[in-house]
Amino acid sequence: MNYTRRSFVKSAGIGSVALASYPRINLMAERLPSVEVLNPYNRVPVSLIIDDSTCLVNMAYYGIPQFAEVFPDNYKQDWRKLPREIPDSFVREFGEWCHDNGVKGKYSIVPYPACTGWVNRFIPGWTKRELENSLDLIREVIVPGWDIHPEMISHTRVIDIKTGKPFPYPTPDYMENWEWSQKKSADELAEYQAYALSILKEAGLPCEGLTTPGGYGERNQDNLAISTLEAVREVYGAEIPHYFRDLFTEKGKSVSPQVLHPGDLDGPDPRCVVSILGCTSDWFGGWDGLNPGSADKFITEDLLSGRMVEVIDSGEPAIMVCHWPGIYFNGDRIGFNILKKVKSRLDQKYDNLVWMKLSEISRYWAAKELTTITVDSNKITLQAPFSSPGFTLKLNSTLRNPKIQIGANELKSLVKVKNTTEIKSNNWYSDKSGSILCFNLKKGLNELIL
Repeated sequence: MNYTRRSFVKSAGIGSVALASYPRINLMAERLPSVEVLNPYNRVPVSLIIDDSTCLVNMAYYGIPQFAEVFPDNYKQDWRKLPREIPDSFVREFGEWCHDNGVKGKYSIVPYPACTGWVNRFIPGWTKRELENSLDLIREVIVPGWDIHPEMISHTRVIDIKTGKPFPYPTPDYMENWEWSQKKSADELAEYQAYALSILKEAGLPCEGLTTPGGYGERNQDNLAISTLEAVREVYGAEIPHYFRDLFTEKGKSVSPQVLHPGDLDGPDPRCVVSILGCTSDWFGGWDGLNPGSADKFITEDLLSGRMVEVIDSGEPAIMVCHWPGIYFNGDRIGFNILKKVKSRLDQKYDNLVWMKLSEISRYWAAKELTTITVDSNKITLQAPFSSPGFTLKLNSTLRNPKIQIGANELKSLVKVKNTTEIKSNNWYSDKSGSILCFNLKKGLNELIL
């Protein structure tokens, strides 16, 4: 007797996006242990999305006058008083602090930042050596803990990818942030996004996903998802492409990642794309670095409330959103200091968090939602289209000595821990309410002997 997990696909989300259904465990027999897939390591994932970052260029300084040309009543900031550069010395300071404190997430590299120059070639106003040093710094300090995303090509004007030149029309129809993307086909979007990705690849940066600038794809989300899947796989060959487009700050609104357009899950080339959802607005320093935020919106000084508390206590991934100019805040570091305060408060309140890159969260959710699980009286079989470290199951029964099958013949015992906060890969925990098992899920067949 057994019950299985997976595998029907339904139409859900925005438009007609194919969304992987979860949960997909159907009980077929009584007296068998029930199985629930928990968060990785039985912890709540947290992450930080950084938008409008790139090499050297302060996107606010160069972007505001271009936005103002399109919507003069909406962009009255005095951009001339902003610094034109966010220096590499700050990138190093920020990156090293994040490494020392375990902070991870996503860091954009806009390929043709506000039409100033190309990160894979040269940017006028800086020497070739300065650009090369900036890219080296990204690889050394940022890449180990952060996903790198293009934020389309320029984040301002739409680029004619046949010529590499911006279209000469300062209208919403030719700005990446607004109308250009809303009626494009999946193939048209994929071609444009592949152009952006290829620039980062030529610059020697790794990439498994992309970020949309402003309202890019807002009313065209099915094609956005499909085009991301196609473009990231084409340029980088990434197994599980992902993207960031939306955030929700409403209490009670789910911010769980969406696993979209799964296909060929039992074949040689399984695929899907994951939409990562932020749970906060930019309450650090704003996209232009002119409006200081507040740590209290994330988590209050008494640790009792705030958006991060709401989401973490719900058990869903809590992913903060910020913009690089506001983190730097014109050299005053106001956004950076707010981040330090938020991190300190989270550490005071919680002992069950795990900082993850967006690609790591995407991989876990793809495995969580697309793995077939079969249970009988003494064994759990998992058929996984994707591997994932820290895969964690909860059973409503107590165990004695669970083992995991390694290869054709080798059985390896899981190591029992005394507290759920100690759980790591190849650990298990049990009490009167049931058992938790954590292991590295392999692509293909996995067996847990109970």
